Amino acid sequence: IVIGGGVRVRPVVSQGCKPIGRPMVVTRSEENLIVELGGRPALERLKEVFSGLDSSDRKLVQSSLHVGRAATEYRDEFRRGDFLVRNVVGADPESGVVAVGDTVRTGQTVQFHVRDAVTADDDLRELLQAAAEGSRPVGALVFTCNGRGRRLFDAPDHDARCLQECLGPLPAAGFFAQGELGPIGSRTFLHGFTASIALFEPAE
Repeated sequence: IVIGGGVRVRPVVSQGCKPIGRPMVVTRSEENLIVELGGRPALERLKEVFSGLDSSDRKLVQSSLHVGRAATEYRDEFRRGDFLVRNVVGADPESGVVAVGDTVRTGQTVQFHVRDAVTADDDLRELLQAAAEGSRPVGALVFTCNGRGRRLFDAPDHDARCLQECLGPLPAAGFFAQGELGPIGSRTFLHGFTASIALFEPAE
């Protein structure tokens, strides 16, 4: 789709996760396997992160653990939206390797993440409020994963309602998807469990 004229599009990509622990550099990897983080076995690093969490976050690690891959390493500090989030698909206790649902290269910065309804709500609201600073959205397209909605939240229409509460009243349309396109940094990726929103603003 090409949109021209006096309209500017501002993307909001909410992957619904919150970071745990601290960012670490991948010092050894093989395709989708993180072998070492900061010179030590990846699983050992994960156990360190786990030991510093409260009981609620420990439960999330056991049910919804993810790894965020930094869109760029050239930052002094990382925030929400700076990571491309992928599932952790397994780990080997003997070798200490952690397997991720994407290719990871040596030298990348990563951080463990978790997701639940609370983190997903917080993430979307924070990103929408940040997008609204200094802008005047006049409409939106909302593409949200079919794993969200009542599968994740207690009530239906969470993402559409959140959009209206943060930026509304705002004309909006969209649909549920099974894979959502949206930018992280300067590149566009295919996401899962994500709300990908296009905000339309008057061009200056």
